[in-house]
Amino acid sequence: MDSIRVFAPATVANVACGFDIFGFAVDNPGDQITLTTSDEPGVRIVDIIGDGGRLPREAARNTAGIAIQTYLQHIDRTDIGLDIVLHKQMPLGSGLGSSAASAVAGVFAINELLGRPLPILKLLPFAMEGERVACGSAHADNVGPSLLGGFVVVRSYNPLDVIKIETPATLFCTLVHPDIEVNTKDARFILKNEVSLKNTIIQMGNVAGLIAGLMTPDYSLISRSLVDVIIEPVRAILIPEFNEAKKAAIDNGALGCSISGSGPSMFALSRDAQTAEKIGVAMQQAFSAVGITSEAYVSEINRQGPRVLPN
Repeated sequence: MDSIRVFAPATVANVACGFDIFGFAVDNPGDQITLTTSDEPGVRIVDIIGDGGRLPREAARNTAGIAIQTYLQHIDRTDIGLDIVLHKQMPLGSGLGSSAASAVAGVFAINELLGRPLPILKLLPFAMEGERVACGSAHADNVGPSLLGGFVVVRSYNPLDVIKIETPATLFCTLVHPDIEVNTKDARFILKNEVSLKNTIIQMGNVAGLIAGLMTPDYSLISRSLVDVIIEPVRAILIPEFNEAKKAAIDNGALGCSISGSGPSMFALSRDAQTAEKIGVAMQQAFSAVGITSEAYVSEINRQGPRVLPN
């Protein structure tokens, strides 16, 4: 192949109680990347579509570009020439893992283009370098599920230990992105450095309960465990109408509802597609009541991760 086109999915990180350790992939939205080989060595970004001109065109400063560069350095193939076209299909600063999807799409695409010299799990550190460029921290709670698909647990960073767990076949996610922007660095800055022992114990119980509920599966346990007593109460103030949108989700059958990543997007989990659609409408109505427009997406958990698209 001299060209390849790849889709990588958006993700929900934190998943209420699992700050920085939980994440899962969704079917929609996501980012696309096209890589084309060139006679001129080096990695070049020739076009970015859908970013409004906001993302850097220099490969070393772009999440997809740096992920590909570090991958090529690792396998000692810096002689290769690559032209990149990145198609952003989700809002920037949305809390949907936009930078992660671009990094994953890039490193997955180059690995496929070169005949898969590395197994997929070995691609994770390169995608994490894309996150470092985007927000200053090489975290894995977005790139992990985007690359591996499904629901992942980041048990440790030193050494890196990421585990993919089974989820119920009929678990649906509703994502609602209000048209406001929350900066990831700001969302981290407002967090408290210390947490009470009481809240730590509650949160640990919910973390364990959510994993058990997903793997059993036990929808009632999933619902009881989708509670965040540490991060959500602080970050909710950054999202207008958060409480109203969350109440709308619960009132319309959601198992639970919380902030996706650092926000402003919100997610809700439910047991079927019809309920998930109903939840999306209700949450959007809560935002529109105060003049905030929004986008809604409904899908099952994406268990595949990135995929090659026809050129």
